[in-house]
Amino acid sequence: MNKYIIIFTILFLSFIRTNAQNNKLSLVDVIELAKKQSPSAKIADTRKEQQFWFNQRYKANYNPQLYLSGEIPGYDRSYIENRQDNGEIEYQPREQLTSNLGLSLFQPITATGGRISVNSNLFQFRNLDSDFQRYNSTLFNIGYSQPLFGFNELKWDRKTEPLRYEESKRTYVEEMEAISRTATDLYFDYLTAQVELQIAEFNLANNDTIYNIEQGRYNIGTASRDEILQVELQLLRSRQGVTQANLDMKTSKQDLVSFIGLYLGPNNVLELIQPQELPSFEISLDKALLYASENRADYINFERRRLEAERDVSEAKSQRFQTDLTASFGLNKAGSTLNDAYTDPNNQQRVNVRIGVPIMDWGRSKSRLKIALAEQKLEQYLLAQEIQNFEQEIITLVSTFEVLRLQVEITKKSDEVAQERYDVAQNRYLIGKTKITDLNIALKEKDEAKGSYIRALRAFWNAYFDLRRLTLYDFLNDELLYQEKD
Repeated sequence: MNKYIIIFTILFLSFIRTNAQNNKLSLVDVIELAKKQSPSAKIADTRKEQQFWFNQRYKANYNPQLYLSGEIPGYDRSYIENRQDNGEIEYQPREQLTSNLGLSLFQPITATGGRISVNSNLFQFRNLDSDFQRYNSTLFNIGYSQPLFGFNELKWDRKTEPLRYEESKRTYVEEMEAISRTATDLYFDYLTAQVELQIAEFNLANNDTIYNIEQGRYNIGTASRDEILQVELQLLRSRQGVTQANLDMKTSKQDLVSFIGLYLGPNNVLELIQPQELPSFEISLDKALLYASENRADYINFERRRLEAERDVSEAKSQRFQTDLTASFGLNKAGSTLNDAYTDPNNQQRVNVRIGVPIMDWGRSKSRLKIALAEQKLEQYLLAQEIQNFEQEIITLVSTFEVLRLQVEITKKSDEVAQERYDVAQNRYLIGKTKITDLNIALKEKDEAKGSYIRALRAFWNAYFDLRRLTLYDFLNDELLYQEKD
């Protein structure tokens, strides 16, 4: 029995150790988890799928459509009004069956905006009171409908909808990069809290030791009352700092875990691995602007909005008057039997021209056109301003990138120097060659240097993922983040 308990204990401890190891995450691990399983990633995936089906629906508008319609049967039993020769009205009962079945094929013509249709129909009427019945058939009917000088929606959709779909695919990649950026922020929130807790716990243990030393010195008369009170106050602040650091760490951990969709398990352990070395790569401003113009969804959006403004002007012009031409040719026959309805059918032709021209609309058509022209001009100005702002954002980011890299190097060195200075001050304090005030100053500088280093790392990696999102290019691995085939 004891043997099984020992085996179970070993397996359980191995499981706990494995979980603890698995919950050590680097910045890359956090970003990969966020892209794979975060709620934001799932929302982006759903939007991508939605846009795919929107595009499929748009393409279907240019394909032929086949419809089957009918009413089999239609039964009617009622009284109808029958006016007599003398002016009196009689209500007579009737009982009849009517049935119809039709098959229609429609094909839009993109170049002209017209539509070709092919129809075949069969109608049946039967009076149940007199056992009278008739059939009416249209063997086939070919028709063509064409708006003259009208707005061709299909033609404009063929210009704008492919751009809209391409824009949505690039937007998806940008959303994933935005997820990386948010994950980076939350990663550094928790890393900062993790480091601050380590600092707070170290300071608490250190101040507790110093307090004991000062008490001993005070008892033998080598330390003043003021010094012992100063150390005691520092110890109390350290305890408060540990409490606050624990609270900040729990909050930031929950924010990070919720965003990336990570389940920690019963042990609830999560430890972040601090980035050590910065990646080495060069960023050319000309290349960054080129990649942005070639890859970003915004530039597709600019072109789509320009075309939509032109489309609105064209639509406003076409609404000044309407002219439609419809023509059809078919074979039609009626008979008392189904066979008669399809024997020696007769020709059936129709031609219609419908005109609608406003004689007096009090400037409504002119105003509609002027509004569309003004909106087109406004859109052009807005697009020019947005392009300028967008390029300026990239220029600013690229120009500060090397500064951020230098700041990381400087703050890292400052962190090392401040730590060494504190160690020296602590040793001098222990042998009585420096005062507690000097030690506290060294401690404060050490903590500030560590915080500055973490903030510099955050600024560098935030800028890196901002640049990826703005250009859709990975400068580290020298590859595009978006491919046309995607």
